[in-house]
Amino acid sequence: MDTLFDLHEPLAPERAILKERLRTLAARGIYMGGSSWKYEGWLGQIYTPSRYQTRGRFSKKLFEETCLQEYAEVFPAVCGDFAFYQFPTEAFWAKLFRQVPDTFRWGFKVPEQITVPTWPVHPRYGAIAGQPNPTFLDIGLLANGLLRALAPYHRQTGVLIFEFGAMSRRTFAGVTDFVAKLDDFLSELPAGFRYAVEIRNADFLAPRYFDCLRAHNIPHVFNAWTRMPGIQEQLAIPGSVTSDMIVARGLLREGRPYEDAVKMFSPYTKVQDPNPTVRLGLRELLDVALVDGLPAFLFVNNRLEGNSPGTMVAVTE
Repeated sequence: MDTLFDLHEPLAPERAILKERLRTLAARGIYMGGSSWKYEGWLGQIYTPSRYQTRGRFSKKLFEETCLQEYAEVFPAVCGDFAFYQFPTEAFWAKLFRQVPDTFRWGFKVPEQITVPTWPVHPRYGAIAGQPNPTFLDIGLLANGLLRALAPYHRQTGVLIFEFGAMSRRTFAGVTDFVAKLDDFLSELPAGFRYAVEIRNADFLAPRYFDCLRAHNIPHVFNAWTRMPGIQEQLAIPGSVTSDMIVARGLLREGRPYEDAVKMFSPYTKVQDPNPTVRLGLRELLDVALVDGLPAFLFVNNRLEGNSPGTMVAVTE
């Protein structure tokens, strides 16, 4: 077969359900979307297979170059995780934003050159693996390397996420040391964009951290991740809503490594492991946003349950 689905198979009902529900939420300033969009496993569910044929055969190249347009017909937002690994060029940004309507909203992860204090020991990093990162929390690099190129699209850029991976005691002895660095950085952030902070150290979920974010009106990213307490637990911590905006990312089941989720769920055609706890956490955040009238960005990853469109259907039930 040329693709995962019959090219003439009608689209699954999730598409119409999601389109209507997410449009209604977006009208109230609440944006839900995936962590990316180039998933062949969504053909027949979100994507129309016939749109990606060349000479009667499925074209992976055509799909990857153009499926964002169809994604935006259903979803009002997406999190561009790709930005974590690069500083895209102005030409790249222009091509990306041309494919979606002005009402579409983006979340972008800030490049790791700014958020990683020490380069991970991993073959991908070559000679710098394990070395200190000299551009950690570099405001100049953020402004010149990312914000300048995004300036023409600031209205469509809903939130920029600083993702701080799990950090060892050798890097920061505790939350006090981390917050001291973070506070200085946040105080210098250029205006014109909304920012959010995501941490992966459970012991950093402390008053000092939340107070720092609140002082700068920066949202804490409620995240479902392998070594973090659940979203409901994070929301139950006093003062964990630190801003006039809600941001959340449903990434992984607690205790499950990323690599295991990829092996279990790829190519992400359907929900395989429903996670009621995370779903309830995301619903609680929706309720907070709706009741308090707060804008919100809720992003759901395929690696959470196996198929993020199916997860979002369940969360918005």
